[in-house]
Amino acid sequence: MKVQYLEIVTPEVDAICETYSQVHGMNFGAPDPNLGGARTATMSNGGMLGVRGPLRDTEAPIVRHYVLVDHIQSAVDAAASAGAEVALPPMELPGHGVCAIVNQGGIEAGFWQLAE
Repeated sequence: MKVQYLEIVTPEVDAICETYSQVHGMNFGAPDPNLGGARTATMSNGGMLGVRGPLRDTEAPIVRHYVLVDHIQSAVDAAASAGAEVALPPMELPGHGVCAIVNQGGIEAGFWQLAE
C-alpha cells in the first residue's frame, strides 16, 4: 500500500506549510486549483502532501490519506461491500488522476488512481 496523497485541511495553511518546511525540509508550491487550492510538496515515497483550507464552512480540519490503486471504481466497490459509506465517488482531478473518499467507522480514507 502506497500513500499517493496525504491531505491536510486546516484554516492555518501557511503555518502548517512552514512547520513541515522547517521540520521535514519540504518545499511547498503555489496553490493548485485542481487540488482545491492545496499547496503541495513531494514526500519521500514520491507521493504528494497537500495542505489546503476548508472548501466550505462546515468542513472541519482533517488529515486524510489517499492510497494508490490501479482501478479506483473496483476499490470503491470493495470498500462499499465491506461496509464503508462512499463519501465522494470517483472524481477526476485534471492533471493528477482520479480520487474518491470512503468513510468507515468514522475514518475518512481516500483512493487515488494516477492519470493515464
